[in-house]
Amino acid sequence: MLWIDAIIQGILLGGLYAQYAIGMSLMFGVMRIVNIAHGDLVVLLALTGISMAAAWGFGPGFLILLLVPIGALVGWALQRVVLNKLVGDDPLPSLIATFGLSIALQNAMLGIWSADTRSLNAGALASKSFEIGGMYIGLLPILVFLTAVVLTWGLSVVLNVTKFGRALRAAAADKDAATLSGINTKSVYAQATAVAVGILGIAAVFQATRTTIAPSDGGGQLIYAFEAVIIGGMGSIWGAFLGAMVLGIAQVVGSRIDPGWGILVGHLVFLIVLAWRPQGIMSRK
Repeated sequence: MLWIDAIIQGILLGGLYAQYAIGMSLMFGVMRIVNIAHGDLVVLLALTGISMAAAWGFGPGFLILLLVPIGALVGWALQRVVLNKLVGDDPLPSLIATFGLSIALQNAMLGIWSADTRSLNAGALASKSFEIGGMYIGLLPILVFLTAVVLTWGLSVVLNVTKFGRALRAAAADKDAATLSGINTKSVYAQATAVAVGILGIAAVFQATRTTIAPSDGGGQLIYAFEAVIIGGMGSIWGAFLGAMVLGIAQVVGSRIDPGWGILVGHLVFLIVLAWRPQGIMSRK
């Protein structure tokens, strides 16, 4: 029963990681943009939401409605102003640019919010749980997981069915050919980054309600998103979701073996998958 509970809790934790990962998968796996500031954007949105809640008393649901468009606007501006000039076959320019953005964001957040940790009060939702067969499953983690499923499914449908999704995949496959076909690649990339960062607005609220947030936490969120994308396979939205589940289960099972092993076991699983199947679980060679 202990290990069944560990697997369930790992899947629920993976729901939070999936919300980081699907945006990363869209940028890294589809557009070949390495956004080192991905985790810092989560922290920025989370701290913004916490400040809004403290100033005006907004609840988590209303904060999601505010932070998603704010995140989308930030993503659109980032792509339009910076990343569109760097998109190409070589991911190094975008990596360097977003690394500089990450450092700038961390210092700006330290100046505004200081290094203190903060969290978002979710009220009774944070403590409510259900007992199933002697196991207690929290309502908030269930909502996080179900939201991740809906987001993953929705993004997958958008990429495979809609005109925007086809244009994005065409631009990612061959930017010059897509331009000759009449696709405005800069506009498509800006919309895609807006979607990716907008999703982080949802992840930011859930992150702030489940644990504490500090300006220096962005690196950890980036690593989890990156590992989930690599485990699942670059370019696969459902692969990123699966990778997040694997990572979450590995961390929880590791923490049950020894409290200090949780994150370490997750990193080890990532390295094992990288050595065994570098293209990821759901990608072809």
